[in-house]
Amino acid sequence: MAVSYDAVDVPFPKIKRRVTTKWIYLTIEKYHKKAGAVTYIFCSDEEILKINKQYLNHDYYTDIITFDYTEGEVVSGDLFISLNTVKSNSEKFGTAYEEELHRVMIHGVLHLCGFKDKTPADEKIMREKENEALWNLNMM
Repeated sequence: MAVSYDAVDVPFPKIKRRVTTKWIYLTIEKYHKKAGAVTYIFCSDEEILKINKQYLNHDYYTDIITFDYTEGEVVSGDLFISLNTVKSNSEKFGTAYEEELHRVMIHGVLHLCGFKDKTPADEKIMREKENEALWNLNMM
């Protein structure tokens, strides 16, 4: 299938679409999955708060909301990413904006591949997988 990108209420981020898409496919394949329809929707804090309230009954901002449509080994989903929160997190954590954006993007894909982050142990594994994926991106 395909990885696609869209932006709502924000300018489209400066990402290298071909390289990023290849990286996403390689990450999915690494975990013995197949890529289905994976859609990234870049948005504002206001939009992600609206989605968080409407679909998850959460009244707070977040960097990413992942709607998982994965069936069997075919990874599919809609990933809403607040570029405002990504920017503030990059400042908070002292990382480059582009690195933080890629971390959030692959975080959603890792969720679609079955990784969780609700417990400290799961969160540690998730960070290791994110770091490994970011390293792979930098090698491309």
